[in-house]
Amino acid sequence: VQLQAFGGGLVQAGDSLRLSCAVSGRTLRRIDMAWFRQAPGKEREFVAATRWSGGYTYYTDPVKGRFIISRDNAKNTVDLQMNSLKPEDTADYYCAGGSTVITSNVRSPDAYHFWGQGTEVTVSS
Repeated sequence: VQLQAFGGGLVQAGDSLRLSCAVSGRTLRRIDMAWFRQAPGKEREFVAATRWSGGYTYYTDPVKGRFIISRDNAKNTVDLQMNSLKPEDTADYYCAGGSTVITSNVRSPDAYHFWGQGTEVTVSS
């Protein structure tokens, strides 16, 4: 299974970016997907997740109301629409996949078995 994330870039505060994660090697059926981010010198942190059915989504509080995670199981893609970006959103963003992640673990990187390479997002003030 390969995950490839792209869409990062350098933007100004208040701008929007859309990250995409393309999955190859298997279908997304029963694979819960998530986005994590890691800023320089900090630990990797949870950003957003979506159940394989797309029926439930989860967000970390700092991005609620600004970020939207979505998925297209037919196209094997997961997107992260990021609006009203702030300098504190600057980080490398990673997409990840896991098989039927239990709710209590949805925010834990350890719950996800498949990881893509990061895509860098830099937000200038």
